[in-house]
Amino acid sequence: MPGAEAAGGASAGRESSRSGSAGNGGAASKKGARPPYEKARDELASLVKRLEAGGLTLEQSLELWERGEQLADICEEWLEGARARLAAAVGRREERAGRDGAGGAAAGAAETPF
Repeated sequence: MPGAEAAGGASAGRESSRSGSAGNGGAASKKGARPPYEKARDELASLVKRLEAGGLTLEQSLELWERGEQLADICEEWLEGARARLAAAVGRREERAGRDGAGGAAAGAAETPF
């Protein structure tokens, strides 16, 4: 599928140009407040459908592509933030378990075969 190949290549390009910050910087500073993840994802999916349907001028296609890149960056920022929050929560839980001496009990419970 041509769209999948283009998306993969675009994703790789975004990764190399990203600053590494999972905060509100990047796309938020360009266009005001950053939309929620779900809204950005849905708009991106809609743009992809419009591009795949064809019938657009070159200029329209380029504008949609550029907006799609912005939306993909926004989605990636949200996902990076979610990963960081999850990692912090797991780290706090592990820290508490180690401090409380429950580390062994938790490990044993994880091995229970049910």
